[in-house]
Amino acid sequence: QLQLVESGGGLVQPGGSLRLSCAAAGFTLDSYAIGWFRQAPGKEREGVLCIWHSGGTTNYADSVKGRFTISRDNAKNTVYLQMNSLKPEDTAVYYCAATGPLGICTSRWNGYNYWGQGTQVTVSS
Repeated sequence: QLQLVESGGGLVQPGGSLRLSCAAAGFTLDSYAIGWFRQAPGKEREGVLCIWHSGGTTNYADSVKGRFTISRDNAKNTVYLQMNSLKPEDTAVYYCAATGPLGICTSRWNGYNYWGQGTQVTVSS
């Protein structure tokens, strides 16, 4: 029914770039707020960026400001996370999540109704 699938993770060297995709099925993506979260081993799940149904964006992680960008392609029903200047501390499983219809962006994981399976990002030499 309503499904989110992340892809694009992998191994990248420090300073490199990676683009993650969050493909939506069973719903119209632009009716929802879509957030990107990440979780490193032994760490809490951290809100990173969110895109509102209106197209506006909110950054919840100071550590990625100026390096990460969230965007949406309605024709492909997909949300992206462009990650530049990657650092080893960016290593984590990255998840996308959706609110209910016309939901609002939030840094809290429990503010989202639907979650993808996650994609691993490893930044290492």
